Amino acid sequence: MKIDRIDLFHVAMPLIYPWRTAYGEDAACHSVLCRMTSGSLHAWGESAPLAAPCYSPEWAGGIFAVAKSWLAPAIVRRDVTSGEELQSLLAVYKGNPFAKALLDVAWWNLSTRARGVPLHRLLGATRDRVPVGADFGVMDSVGDLLESIGQAVDRRFPRIKLKFRPGWDVGMLAAVRGRFPHATFHIDCNSGYRFEDLPMFRRIDEFGLAMIEQPLAHDDVVDHARLQAAISTPVCLDESVSHPRHAVQALALKACRFVNIKPGRVGGLTNALAIHNLCRDAGVPCWVGGMLESATGAGVCAALAMLDNFTYPADIFPSSRFYHQDLAERPLELTTLSDGTPGVEAFAEIPEPNAARLETLCLERATIV
Repeated sequence: MKIDRIDLFHVAMPLIYPWRTAYGEDAACHSVLCRMTSGSLHAWGESAPLAAPCYSPEWAGGIFAVAKSWLAPAIVRRDVTSGEELQSLLAVYKGNPFAKALLDVAWWNLSTRARGVPLHRLLGATRDRVPVGADFGVMDSVGDLLESIGQAVDRRFPRIKLKFRPGWDVGMLAAVRGRFPHATFHIDCNSGYRFEDLPMFRRIDEFGLAMIEQPLAHDDVVDHARLQAAISTPVCLDESVSHPRHAVQALALKACRFVNIKPGRVGGLTNALAIHNLCRDAGVPCWVGGMLESATGAGVCAALAMLDNFTYPADIFPSSRFYHQDLAERPLELTTLSDGTPGVEAFAEIPEPNAARLETLCLERATIV
């Protein structure tokens, strides 16, 4: 499949409410979209590392520049026959997984159009629907959080994720567990702590959580292995696994008992599929995370989540959770599964951005031919 043209768009999508985590606060989701063309066919990819290099070393303005100057020129006018070949062409450029994911995801979506099959089927999935969880960031008060959790419990979300950071930590968790003693919770620390916080993590063992997501440094697996050996609550790695090689190391060290996979963070669907398979073979369950993408990117996450080893409910949200109007032509909506819990259904075709909204929200653009 020859790649004839690549169009890049850096956008800022205003959020309904600021997204607060251990690394800061975002009022808008900064994302980069890619329109990849081959002959009469085209398809889109999206990668959303946010506005500043806080979640990871990458940021939207940076991945736009890297894709424009280096990555897109490396593959345009090439006949790329597989995701592995695309990754090989980009491998000379170190790191930059979010930037590489932009092109990798667009290539996979272009392949679905060339072959006439939905993305989740091309990835090897047999399911069409999967459960999703509820997530809550840092709120103005614990009372507000408890009210929101109550609504999620009433809607029968199978698990609830809580952002966790200094000042919004054990006290918050005690209040939540006291109000909801039987609900399934896990916490996401977004690399906000160090191994020296072990006494606090041992206290957290008392709350019966499903997992502690990314408690330590974003680029660490060794201290995570030490932490996992010292506590009973499962550790989940997120930021620390940005390449299949990192998954190999984490699994060898027994640094975690869950792995979160975000297509953007790991360099695209090619690497996401490889990490899924590594974890499956090691008996470590996975789950899919998102980065506040539009439905163009979230639809890709939903397709990935259909694979068999994604057994923990995904971080995939309806467009209305974050946006008054989604950038994509068709928003992502939740469905109700046969057991009455909320879930997401795979798109037959990944939604494209709405042209007028793309024009309004675009900060910079480029064309590579």
